Amino acid sequence: MEKGPFSVEWLAQSSHGGAQPAAAAHRPRSPPGSTSSQESPAALAALRDQEAADRSSPVPGRPRTKFSAAQLQELERSFREQRYIGASEKRRLAAVLNLSQSQIKTWFQNRRMKFKRQTQDAR
Repeated sequence: MEKGPFSVEWLAQSSHGGAQPAAAAHRPRSPPGSTSSQESPAALAALRDQEAADRSSPVPGRPRTKFSAAQLQELERSFREQRYIGASEKRRLAAVLNLSQSQIKTWFQNRRMKFKRQTQDAR
């Protein structure tokens, strides 16, 4: 029994590369940004490698920040004083530690979750 184009089963298959809409099933797929339908084997291999690297990266964009010991010491000191960082303290830390404000904000979010896990495990 064939499922309709908008059934749950069809959507689940289409999101995993199973079923495709009838119009798309007959078109050959070309990589995004390609200008010709005939790519060299080396170009195709490079594209496959790049796509695999993109899929293996947990978050696209910026690579994971490795904080120095001095940065962590200052961040931890600030966290002990106050778990939620204010805008002025965030700007100050960003300037002092040579990090972006979003990195500071994210560090505090992650540190609060770590603190929550530690306190729950202690119980």
